[in-house]
Amino acid sequence: MRKTFGTGSVWEQTLGYSRAVQVDNTLFISATAASGPDGIVGDDFYSQTKYILEKLGAVLQDAGFSYEDVVQSKLYLTDISKWEDAGRAHGEVFGEIRPTLALVHVLPFLDPRMLVEIELVAQKSA
Repeated sequence: MRKTFGTGSVWEQTLGYSRAVQVDNTLFISATAASGPDGIVGDDFYSQTKYILEKLGAVLQDAGFSYEDVVQSKLYLTDISKWEDAGRAHGEVFGEIRPTLALVHVLPFLDPRMLVEIELVAQKSA
């Protein structure tokens, strides 16, 4: 079984991607930034990470998953020296769940106000 989830963003259609794709009992969520209805939310690594994780919580819920189902998390940071700020927000959500984690230092995103993107994989027990 394969099911796609979208937000209706023009970028999904233009670039040909989905916000999330479920294959059987696994959900793959595209890298997500701190973009809100009025632009980028937050101006530091902690607040952007916190906002992104809230957005991702909604994506998980819409697909019938939860934070507890997350098995892999990837944080893409434009300044690796700020890893502790992003990590603190991540730990507030995943401290007891403890998915695998990658902290990846990247060049600036398309919008230089974007400091963090997060990608998740969630899996339900069969």
